[in-house]
Amino acid sequence: MVSEVTRMTVLRRAVQTTVAASTGFYLCLYGFDEPVAALYALFAPIALGPLSSISGAGRQRATVMLRALPFGLLLVALGTALAASTWAAVAGMAIVGFVLGFAPVGGPRSAGAAPGLQLFYILACFPPYAPQTLPARLIGAGLGVLALAASSSLLFPGTSAPGYRARLADALDTAAAGADSHVPVTRLREAGEQLRLSYVPPGKRPTGPGRTDRALTQAGAATRRLLQGLAELSAARGAAAVTDPSCDELLAHVAGVCTSAGASLRAGAGTPSVASLEATMERIQAERIRRSAPPHRSDFGVLRRQSSVLEIAAAAWIAVTALGIAERGRRPLPTPGDVFWYADLPTRHLWGRRISANLTRRSVWFQNAVRVALGLAAARLVAGTLDLAHGFWVLLAVLTLGRTTVGATWSAVRQAIAGNLVGAAAAGVLLLTVGQHSDVYAAMLVPVMLVAFVLGPLWGIVYAQGLFTFLVALVFAQVTPVSWQLSEVRLIDVVTGSTVGLLCGLLAWPAGGHREVRRTMADLLRACGDLIPPTADLVTNPAAPSHASLPTLPLLHRLRLAEAAYAQYRNEPTTDQERAPADWHAVLIVAHETLEGTHRLLRFDLTATGPPPDGRRPTQAVPEQAVAQPVLVDLDAWLTGIARQLDRITASVPTSPARRAPTRAH
Repeated sequence: MVSEVTRMTVLRRAVQTTVAASTGFYLCLYGFDEPVAALYALFAPIALGPLSSISGAGRQRATVMLRALPFGLLLVALGTALAASTWAAVAGMAIVGFVLGFAPVGGPRSAGAAPGLQLFYILACFPPYAPQTLPARLIGAGLGVLALAASSSLLFPGTSAPGYRARLADALDTAAAGADSHVPVTRLREAGEQLRLSYVPPGKRPTGPGRTDRALTQAGAATRRLLQGLAELSAARGAAAVTDPSCDELLAHVAGVCTSAGASLRAGAGTPSVASLEATMERIQAERIRRSAPPHRSDFGVLRRQSSVLEIAAAAWIAVTALGIAERGRRPLPTPGDVFWYADLPTRHLWGRRISANLTRRSVWFQNAVRVALGLAAARLVAGTLDLAHGFWVLLAVLTLGRTTVGATWSAVRQAIAGNLVGAAAAGVLLLTVGQHSDVYAAMLVPVMLVAFVLGPLWGIVYAQGLFTFLVALVFAQVTPVSWQLSEVRLIDVVTGSTVGLLCGLLAWPAGGHREVRRTMADLLRACGDLIPPTADLVTNPAAPSHASLPTLPLLHRLRLAEAAYAQYRNEPTTDQERAPADWHAVLIVAHETLEGTHRLLRFDLTATGPPPDGRRPTQAVPEQAVAQPVLVDLDAWLTGIARQLDRITASVPTSPARRAPTRAH
């Protein structure tokens, strides 16, 4: 069921693309008698319109288009130069295909226009080799993009969805209310769910490699953990009324910091200081340890509640500190675990780390880039070797019909061939009936284009391919004399491109994210397991240095790969073997809980149980009784939370009857 918002968005963008493409086409063809410029003026808006995934309101999309224009013109010039040789064009296609296919590594803003930019090179790299037409090609492409940017800005621009900062502000307001008074558990959990990246429009997701995006992502994860902790605390209030003045004091600090942070996000002002919150946490932890030392005896229920509130406060501290980095770009004071490792690194180093970390066959971004590059290069080689007329349609089929799994590609290909058969038949009848009367084709172009750009996204591949086949017949019938055989050529090219795309999908990671998500999640859990024992050792060792740290970067690297694989997996159709998939999202939660718990335990528990005041390390083993009870309670709460998530994961993993343990009778 397509929502009303989606229908209006599709209609608005279809009108914008139709106006831009038809204006440039008519102006160049009938105004200046430049058929080459006319074709580029028509296909450029299609490339950055329906073929791209640029999100946002009209002016935001126009900004992305204008920034992409220089790269598009460069690709037109490169394709024009390399069209002199089939092998040169193939090599260029492989490089361009990989670079643009790898663009999602830089976040949604760099990935939005990447599929459309492929078309700028594809159009230009086919014979005839005509470098003298380069000015006309550049003028047509530039005119088309400028017309699309103008129509997107001025013609039904629409309204922008709330950004991630606005979502964070709403979530922090809810957290402040939950810390200050009783808030329904469902409201707290729903506020946390709104920060999940899958709920955020692609163009608004802070997934880039830069400092600001990394800080916003960290703030979002910490805020979700904060809201989850408040929800658990709210539920516990109804189950057992355990009260403690220090918990109330700390929750009041959390409420105040969250309120100030939310207001600062909305006003665009600096984030509040967390120094008071941090000092309060350290003081309360030290007091807990002092009160648990003999001859005092601490109530276990109070210790558990204190541990929960300290965890909530630590999540708030991380969230607001990260927001400060996003706003000011400044690094906080050194912290155990180096949880803000990215804050001091130059932007070029952050980009380098993101790119190098994904130049591995375990990265779904790398897999997709290789698959796209191989498919487009092979299609260009086939089209050039067989000297197919309008061979760029072969590559366009690979570009538009390729999916991340071979099953999904085959489904798309079947629908595309069916749609092209109908569209080719209709176009053939039209060409036979109308003949060379170009005025008829000119009159039909705008309404057919509008219908194609509306029904294609709403009704699926069959309608999109059929209407596009009919549309290109109308276009080329005005540019050059054609016959009904143009429809036959279009159909042959689409079938050829579909075959190439299927073969590449079959050979290069055919299972897509469905298989990769298992590997990356297994690696992620192993990385979590590697971090837990040394954390426990440091926390339970009173002789550990007060600013101890652990190597968390390997876990962060595995977490990024797992998140990318999970995002792709969620966008792929479910296979027969995945009807009851494992709870992969719970694995990501385990990783975040491991990272945040490691930081919290080392930041506060270890500070309070550091070396003796004289700085001398003990010469003999410290007995177990020397470890303060609150420290053990905090460690137990952390491990219990992780174990609870692991139980959910284990329960969700499908088990075959042969491996299922026999049930005992009770």
